[in-house]
Amino acid sequence: MSQVAVVTDSTSYLPPGVAEQHGVTVVPLYVVFGGDRTVPETDITDYDAFFEELRGAEALPTTSQPSVGDFRAAYEPLLADGREIVSVHISGGLSGTPESARQAKEALEREGKGGERIQVIDSTTAAGGLGFMVLAAVKGARDSTSAEQVAAHVVEARKQLKMWFAVDTLEFLRRGGRIGAASAWIGSTLKVKPILTVENEMTPIERVRTSGRAFERMVDYAKQRRDSGADAWCVQHINAPEQAGALEERIRELFGSEPTIVSEIGPVLAAHTGPGLLGTGGLPAHFLR
Repeated sequence: MSQVAVVTDSTSYLPPGVAEQHGVTVVPLYVVFGGDRTVPETDITDYDAFFEELRGAEALPTTSQPSVGDFRAAYEPLLADGREIVSVHISGGLSGTPESARQAKEALEREGKGGERIQVIDSTTAAGGLGFMVLAAVKGARDSTSAEQVAAHVVEARKQLKMWFAVDTLEFLRRGGRIGAASAWIGSTLKVKPILTVENEMTPIERVRTSGRAFERMVDYAKQRRDSGADAWCVQHINAPEQAGALEERIRELFGSEPTIVSEIGPVLAAHTGPGLLGTGGLPAHFLR
């Protein structure tokens, strides 16, 4: 067992079993339905039913970050075992999750419970990008003896990460208030498929006219990653398994290797982007293995 434990949140959306395989502790964010039903994201396993509810809802579900108490509950047993912690989270530009983690660290430090042994990292990304940063932390924990060294490895990995995703519409982001700089595209008379990334907040990249063109742009972006030597790649989707399967096949042909991450993005981010998202990206594999 590594001296350094890795903690993340549920928006890393690693494939099933990967967090458990690597001993990563996952702290869930919450989905709030109708203002009166709050459910940990990790408890929502029937995505089809969730999207059915999402499509028919007059008001979108809202989401909330883990509490300071949630993070304390994750950290305290690890600290009690004498371990250091690297806690890697969704961008603070999208969620207050990193701040909750920092507050938990500070409280444990004040109380003399080992908070100084925790390194909290705002990944400035989400979903597959965060998943990659978690796997970088796992590699760092395997190779390093201190949380500080692991955190430095994650920071270097983040500099080499690039991710893109296409959404069917900006409407969900607009309604949820998470549209960031892409707000400039609202009101366009053109029917477009936006392509965005997360660099602290939702950041617009380009607009294309059709879903087919958006798919081909995802392939183009993957080729850019391959040509720059970023040989670890991923495919993620929201309620679009057939398109994701087709994208995975195309990118596998480009790289001649298997993806590091293929998974479906869950309800917390889906509540903000809506169904139909398709994404890819990657970084050099030496950061991960």
